[in-house]
Amino acid sequence: MKAITAIGIGVALCGLALGMMLEGGGFGMLLNVPAACIVLGGTAGATLAGTSLERFKQIPQLYKKAFDGNAVDMNERVDLLVGYAERARREGLLALDEELPKVEDDFTRKGMQLVVDGTDPELVREVLDSEIDGMDARHRAAVQPFEKAGGFAPTMGILGTVMGLVHVLENLSAPETLGPAISTAFIATLYGVASANVVFLPVANKLKALSEAEVELRTLTVEGILAVQAGDNPRVVADKLHSYVPPEQRVERGPTGVLAEASDEQAPAEAMAA
Repeated sequence: MKAITAIGIGVALCGLALGMMLEGGGFGMLLNVPAACIVLGGTAGATLAGTSLERFKQIPQLYKKAFDGNAVDMNERVDLLVGYAERARREGLLALDEELPKVEDDFTRKGMQLVVDGTDPELVREVLDSEIDGMDARHRAAVQPFEKAGGFAPTMGILGTVMGLVHVLENLSAPETLGPAISTAFIATLYGVASANVVFLPVANKLKALSEAEVELRTLTVEGILAVQAGDNPRVVADKLHSYVPPEQRVERGPTGVLAEASDEQAPAEAMAA
């Protein structure tokens, strides 16, 4: 589900709000502008100090990616590569040159172009593996601001609380104000811990999961491209590539070539055997 990250964060916030209401609190007590400035401003500044401006500017796009990121369709990639294997066996590798303009994925198109150009298989693997390593390094770097923010936010919350308590100690001559003032001071800690564990770290984990799925898809693609280049039987190519797909998600080709999803009874058995 595309919106699962947004739904998860919403559920977490609703759970916190419900717990607060059950304890007799109200939403008004959570609205504290100074605490928000300390936590959010301090976290943003510390994160910016620990990364580059270019990477910091990418944060809005990464939020959108985490909330709206499409899950990769490994079965679709398997079908594409098996189709290439079938045509290559019938008409030769050069016939695949006509398919290249139709390939939307840049990584797949680059690999197939290398094959059509007659590049040595070892060099094809080396080039494509380098592409995967580069992508993985870029993704790890993109996740760092969220991980840093998840580490800084609770500390900024504690700083905000300390600053609030200092203000409380300055007004000990008015005991009737101590309770509300102390309560307000701890709102900063709440902001810091909640933002880290409900927003920053979950988004970082989602981006990591999306990156891992993309690496798996590209690894599958490399094996498929090399199998096409080697002239393997299309059924063998399909069997090889399906090993990268989780058993419960596999879609097999039937005898007529029509895609048929594995039955619910077979999936658990395959999962146990995997």
